[in-house]
Amino acid sequence: MVALNLYVYETTGRAIALGLFMAVRLGSGFVAGLAAGTLLARFTAKAVMLWTNAAQAAVMVLLILAPDGLRKAALMAVSLVVGGCGTLFMVALRSSIPEMVGEERRGWANSLSITGRSLAMVAGFASAGVVVSLVGYTAAFGVDMATFVLCAVTVALLPITGGGGADRGAAAEGRPARRRTPVAFAALAAAPGLGLMVALRGVDAFGSSSHNAALPVYSAGLDASRPAVFVSAFWCLWALGNVAAQQVIQRYAKRTGRSVGALGFGVGTIVMSGAFILAFAGFPLVATRAVALVAGAADGLTEVSYTSHLQTLSAGVRGHAFGLSATFENLGFGVGMVLVAAALDRYSPLTVVGWSHGAAILVALAFLLRLAVLRKGTRPRRGPGFSQS
Repeated sequence: MVALNLYVYETTGRAIALGLFMAVRLGSGFVAGLAAGTLLARFTAKAVMLWTNAAQAAVMVLLILAPDGLRKAALMAVSLVVGGCGTLFMVALRSSIPEMVGEERRGWANSLSITGRSLAMVAGFASAGVVVSLVGYTAAFGVDMATFVLCAVTVALLPITGGGGADRGAAAEGRPARRRTPVAFAALAAAPGLGLMVALRGVDAFGSSSHNAALPVYSAGLDASRPAVFVSAFWCLWALGNVAAQQVIQRYAKRTGRSVGALGFGVGTIVMSGAFILAFAGFPLVATRAVALVAGAADGLTEVSYTSHLQTLSAGVRGHAFGLSATFENLGFGVGMVLVAAALDRYSPLTVVGWSHGAAILVALAFLLRLAVLRKGTRPRRGPGFSQS
């Protein structure tokens, strides 16, 4: 994304093109989230993950080979395909993890996956500037294409025997294969409080848009001559905190045989949002570094707990629930980027981030209250929505 954003600006010469590029990518991801459940009901998760990577590799080849007159069109194609296929891949991966490793190891697998992704993000952000500066955009896009090919090969080797095909299974049992779009909402209704959990995820994405947009502004205010220093250091520390949290979560899962659940998601969201607000409060750099570590650790906790909890849903509705969740996340982040960008012209980064993440804290408190009521009312039994896992 570093190379692509720089390339978009260099090719078009207009900052508004960056906004359009992001809008197309998020819009494509939004639509893909709505369609993900239906695709996973028709095709296996393995097939979806394989072909989404193949499509992303192909569109990178298109960008590399595009002549000067077609580069803008190629960039829009990249934005469209990467946004949609990236969402479909993540939905398919998250929904199929229980089939790959077993229900009892899903928390460990989620944590391991997030650890790898955090480390890859650090490596990608750290190397992007060097690759582009030394060998150019074509080489950077070639590396990107190679990662999609490698991912497709890895997917081909994954031990996924199930996933998808829910409608075909229904037909085999003599039941009508219908209820396409409402299945996701039926999944939320089947698990008490899950709708509020998905809504909190969308509000959390809205808050994330605020600190992503505000970090460059805040960093420029700290050191106008080297604005990238603070941003890079902040995200590296955030990633380290995330990785550290995953190590703790993995050890917890191995020792107890349980995964962090809905409670961890609610508490983690509050801690994470509070940490991001404090990051813009003007504390000394040492304190801000500590805040970045806490934000990363809490972010890692929320990611694992949320993903693990949605994986407790039955296979027939799990893909739909993850797809609807991705739709809410893309919607929250996209709307947030528009509103936050406008607000930063008038208000300080602390004010904008405070309001955005403050909304997430309020919804998280409502979620925890709802969770307490549900647990108190269903203490003798374990329902499908908020089990102890």
